[in-house]
Amino acid sequence: MIRYKKSLSEGQCLSEAKMGRGSPTPIMLQDKDNPSCYQCSVQKPASLMVWGCMSACGMGSLHVWKGIINAEKYIQVLEQHMLPSRCHLFQGRPCIFQQDNARPHSASITTSWLRRRRIRVLKWSVCSPDLSPIENIWRIIKRKVRQRRPKTIEQLEASIRQEWESIPTSKLEKLVSSVC
Repeated sequence: MIRYKKSLSEGQCLSEAKMGRGSPTPIMLQDKDNPSCYQCSVQKPASLMVWGCMSACGMGSLHVWKGIINAEKYIQVLEQHMLPSRCHLFQGRPCIFQQDNARPHSASITTSWLRRRRIRVLKWSVCSPDLSPIENIWRIIKRKVRQRRPKTIEQLEASIRQEWESIPTSKLEKLVSSVC
């Protein structure tokens, strides 16, 4: 049986914000005097990647960046955010680190880094459903951020951070106990 109350769940999510006023912007193709030469264009949403961890004890650190992540960057995130969060949330008590099987997580450089630091990792089958409590946190945050309708990357990041910090411990305890 998995002891979720003693686990530190981590995860990443992609968050997007539509830039501009949300209406198509006319772009002139060739002849400015010919209206048929105008084409409507809608900007692509800007996005951020977000890493965070949580346990039944509380919310851990949150890290936000643009672009994709590889194993080397993931290890930096673990060093700068997971280790301090684990120390803060569990205060030296043993815990199990829960992550999914994304490539940066399962890369040999990552698994050997975790082994060298004696971090116990929850064994997770590649084809298993994601039962990590943090996935519910991402859904809650995405819904609330969407309601705020951020228009810039800065507003998007600020909204994510505010929603992350507003998750009550009682919600975390409920989510963790629901998967036990």
